[in-house]
Amino acid sequence: MKKIIALALAAVLVLGLTACHGSREKTAFSIPERFDTSRDYEITFWAKNDTNMTQVNIYKQAIADFEALYPNITVNLRLYTDYGKIYNDVITNIATDTTPNVCITYPDHIATYLTGADTVVPLDLLFDDPRYGLGGSEVLFDAPTREEIIPKFLEECRFGGHCYAVPFMRSTEACYVNKTYVEKLGYTLPETLTWDFIWEVSEAAMAKDAQGNFLLNGQKVLIPFLYKSTDNMMIQMLRQLEGDYSTALGEVQIFNDTTRSLLRTVAQHAGTGAFNTFKLAGYPANFLNAGQCIFAVDSTAGATWMGSDAPLVDIAKEKLVRFETAVMTIPQFDPENPKMISQGPSLCVFQKEDPQEVLASWLFTQYLLTNRVQIAYSQTEGYVPVTAKAQSSGEYQDYLSRGGEDNTTHYAVKIDAARLLLENTDNTFVTAVFNGSASLRNAAGQLIENVNKAVRRGQTVDEDYLDSLFSEVSALYRLDQISASSGQADLGPLPAASKALLAALALCWLSMGAYTARGWLQKRKQEKG
Repeated sequence: MKKIIALALAAVLVLGLTACHGSREKTAFSIPERFDTSRDYEITFWAKNDTNMTQVNIYKQAIADFEALYPNITVNLRLYTDYGKIYNDVITNIATDTTPNVCITYPDHIATYLTGADTVVPLDLLFDDPRYGLGGSEVLFDAPTREEIIPKFLEECRFGGHCYAVPFMRSTEACYVNKTYVEKLGYTLPETLTWDFIWEVSEAAMAKDAQGNFLLNGQKVLIPFLYKSTDNMMIQMLRQLEGDYSTALGEVQIFNDTTRSLLRTVAQHAGTGAFNTFKLAGYPANFLNAGQCIFAVDSTAGATWMGSDAPLVDIAKEKLVRFETAVMTIPQFDPENPKMISQGPSLCVFQKEDPQEVLASWLFTQYLLTNRVQIAYSQTEGYVPVTAKAQSSGEYQDYLSRGGEDNTTHYAVKIDAARLLLENTDNTFVTAVFNGSASLRNAAGQLIENVNKAVRRGQTVDEDYLDSLFSEVSALYRLDQISASSGQADLGPLPAASKALLAALALCWLSMGAYTARGWLQKRKQEKG
């Protein structure tokens, strides 16, 4: 019996070590007293670009300049064309402890990265370290201080009591308007777009001639109102109406009467053909530039695709239609109190066993916040730099002042899109971040997508349909498995090692119980004898 207990305890010890592998306490990262320049470090940086070689070259130049300052650090760049692919690869690599050192990501994604293990470095202490923190004395370049990062953008990276990222670029959504068509229909653009205005103009544009051509453009195709990101569409409409979406702790609230009303409106205009989505119809810029769209909603980061003179126009030249492009805020329910989403990539640093390697990663992350990188990257799209240091610089202000000088670097629509965000930073918002918030975001868009499809298939969007839709989308994204008290989703079945550990513990206790009981029985027999 003693041997059995000993074996059981040994099994517990071995399995405990196995089950805990990869989930060790990593938040205890301590900043080294000094960065060890006598050693060589190789770090990986996962970045996203929109198949834009200018952006790729900016990454490469930033790496080259950083490596010139720190010859003992080699940065390996891995490029992606989609944030979702970065997210999926990080999740996959967490299991094998092969995450990158630094990656471009979103706070919603980081919340999932942190599930079950402290995989991402909380940056609070690093921010304020006098030597290697933001603008620290030992940093070999002109890094921004914490105070020079736009506070609203930095706050977007804070959740769960820590700051787990730094903003890299910021954008919002804009409505790119064919002003020529609006005026041809007899309307004048208001100072601020409203939902009522957009719906009215879009329906007015649906008139056709006897041959089935739209009177507005003389073509067979016209989608007056086309929205790229339907998750943003639903989230922003709810926020503008002060409708429920979620709580900060992760309680899902999106399935409510306000959402029902919005979906009925979407169904109404999708049914006439006045409204459609990117997933069902195609890229808004292509329809806008071909004279087949009046209101195209997309990120300000997509501005170089929008307009007759767009430098990244993605349709054949013979299909281009000349028109005047207006860059406006997304439609509002209350134009006196505009609300729009703040979005754009952030940078996170992953935990590693070697604190020196983490410090090397943090130094590179800081370098991406320097004016040289921030201004260069912001000029590729309608992004804005995330630091006041860059925004107020003479170089950036000169760039903004030259809108329209050319159709490349100073493309007017792109600079107008950047100005839109700069002027509305205080009107932007972000949704609560928790494990499961990325799924909730996807669900928000799925509601609109499903209604859009349903009406085109001849289905009636009534209360029964919406009841069924809410249940279907909730199940699809497992929203019923998010705990409102902690924002934690159901993590599924226990790993095999954990199950074995519990079984070994049970065996250990049973063995000790049996041994104790046997000794007691033997003692009782001796007493009776």
